[in-house]
Amino acid sequence: MFHLRQDGRLSNVELARRVGLTPPPCLRRVKRLEEAGVITGYRAVLDPAALGRPLEVFIDVEIYANDRRTVEEFETTVASYEEVTEFRRMYGRPDYFLRVAVADHAAYEAFAMGRLSGLPAVLRFTSHLTMKTIKTNG
Repeated sequence: MFHLRQDGRLSNVELARRVGLTPPPCLRRVKRLEEAGVITGYRAVLDPAALGRPLEVFIDVEIYANDRRTVEEFETTVASYEEVTEFRRMYGRPDYFLRVAVADHAAYEAFAMGRLSGLPAVLRFTSHLTMKTIKTNG
């Protein structure tokens, strides 16, 4: 799985070579992993800077509402924002974790103050800017 995680475009022949198998059993193992749901898909990893969104901000969000309708509306709205690249409901505090990608600080301010803080369920949010990315899995 390590090799596929690093490069999902590896040919079966190359993957088999790297893991020390012949291609047919290697392909069977990959198919079994797909069928078992271990491998859930293949995707391209995009460079945020090349997309014009080099500034990545992590945001902790607390909401005041806990009724189902308000929570669902909040989640649907935030999930629809193009800037949001990751969105998780958390146990405990914060209630939500967001990862957003924007062009610059002004674009982040417009997103945070214009879109996020304007949502009726939002109690508070805390922004975290990355100093240095040490490791990422895409």
